[in-house]
Amino acid sequence: MKKALSPMFAALTLAAVAAFPAQAQGVTGDAQAGAGKIAMCIGCHGIKGYQSSFPEVYKVPRISGQNAKYIASVLESYKKGDRKHPSMRAIAGSLTEQDIADVAAYYEQSGRTEGESAPAATPPAPSAQVTQLLQKGACVSCHGDNFSKPIDPSYPKIAGQYPDYLYVALKSYKDNGHQTWGRANPVMAGMAKQFSNAELKAMANYIGSLDSELKTIPQSRFR
Repeated sequence: MKKALSPMFAALTLAAVAAFPAQAQGVTGDAQAGAGKIAMCIGCHGIKGYQSSFPEVYKVPRISGQNAKYIASVLESYKKGDRKHPSMRAIAGSLTEQDIADVAAYYEQSGRTEGESAPAATPPAPSAQVTQLLQKGACVSCHGDNFSKPIDPSYPKIAGQYPDYLYVALKSYKDNGHQTWGRANPVMAGMAKQFSNAELKAMANYIGSLDSELKTIPQSRFR
């Protein structure tokens, strides 16, 4: 039987919901329409193992199979300036609310394959050190079982995401005010600032090693 969230975790959850911008009411994403709007995305997210060089070298995240609501909230955050990465801000700023909803719907369904098995129900156990770090960060309270079943679709699946990307993302929350790579999410900032960079890397390496629903789907021009 699953335990109820503690009052502290419940408060964090409510704060986290408020921290993610809601998708505009009445805007429904169309995956088919989204397929025609991803030209600016595929140059990075459509190449397996593609690496960004800013703010440091890391693999760009796998986004096929990610929750549409989360993708939409991320793009809105870049558009508002809550996330500071210049390239992503420029791309998000060029999109309408309908564009964002369509692109998000496309990427949510692009990782699905009929008959494909779900990630393993019982992931490999982390080390004692990583277990303590994950418990301290209360990561599962939002990202859910195996870190792939978020309690709300506005939160990301993170199991199997590239470890180097996870590490850079976590550091961005620690430096949320930085004008070119900060991320202004108070819940994630509060979590990340508890840890040293070495501890964040240890957590990122474990979470990234898990089975995943996330993928990079190569575009035909990049195969």
